[in-house]
Amino acid sequence: MALSRFYAIRRFQRSFQTPHLPSEYSISFGSFHKTDAIYSHFPCNLFTPRSSSHFLSSGLEGFVLRRSIVSCSCTISSILRPDASRDGSGFTSRSSTKVAEFTICFSGSRSMSSVKAPAGARQVALKVTMLSPGFVYEPYKPREPISFWRRWFTRSGWRRTKEDLIMEMKSAYAINRLRKVAGYSKKLFYQHTLRLYKEINTLLAKGDTSSLRKVVTEKMYSTLKNELKRRESMWSSVHWELVEPVVSVRTLRARMIALDKNDLDKAFIQMTLEITAKQRFEAYNAKGAVVSGDKTKEVLVRDIWVFERSLFHPGADWRLCARLSV
Repeated sequence: MALSRFYAIRRFQRSFQTPHLPSEYSISFGSFHKTDAIYSHFPCNLFTPRSSSHFLSSGLEGFVLRRSIVSCSCTISSILRPDASRDGSGFTSRSSTKVAEFTICFSGSRSMSSVKAPAGARQVALKVTMLSPGFVYEPYKPREPISFWRRWFTRSGWRRTKEDLIMEMKSAYAINRLRKVAGYSKKLFYQHTLRLYKEINTLLAKGDTSSLRKVVTEKMYSTLKNELKRRESMWSSVHWELVEPVVSVRTLRARMIALDKNDLDKAFIQMTLEITAKQRFEAYNAKGAVVSGDKTKEVLVRDIWVFERSLFHPGADWRLCARLSV
């Protein structure tokens, strides 16, 4: 009788004790090993003293007998540059990706794997460089001339004078930056752009799009290709010739497009030129007959072209970026 009463009291005390898993049920995550840490990874409080008797009677026995496995995986995937040390949250980062996962097996088995990602998963440094802004900044438009009295003795004339002064200052600033960074000589610049003017018109007459790509911007290249397609639907071939020397060339506007306000050397310069020259032109059909123009006659042509140059690309040269109609 005394012995049976002792066993009954012992079973009653055990029912209020918190169960602990044996030492073989442990979690390994990196260098962290702790048996009791398993309690914090389950959403419900299965290991609290309040539910211990229910867990002992049905929960733990069910897991052991059925050899069920409860698994929890944690994947940490980060591709950072090799020199990164810490991210924004303060956690130390490494250059390679690591995938860590842990499995809790109530049947007595456990596994831990830490696998390094292949070298191909590391970040590849990409450098994206803008070759052209793709637009003309403040395209040139001729301004209506005003009289001396209106300019200096009317309110609208004062506003016009202020606007003209600001435009001239922008042009002077752009040319000054060009002279400082890349060197600028008005005479040499005109000689170079006139050679480009002749070369581009000759390539257009021949329909040589592959060579044309090197002397114009990307957007201008697309525009010229469309023009050539329309011309080929009308004419089979054309003859174009520049009568040298040109009549006149002058700068209408200069503008600078800065990419970084903290580094003004990272910029593009756009120069708008007015080129007046005599040209000869003649167009032919598929049979070689003249359908337009006359190469024996000289025609005076006035073109307004915008040339563009980068200040920060090594070996950058002037290219045609637009042709304006005014």
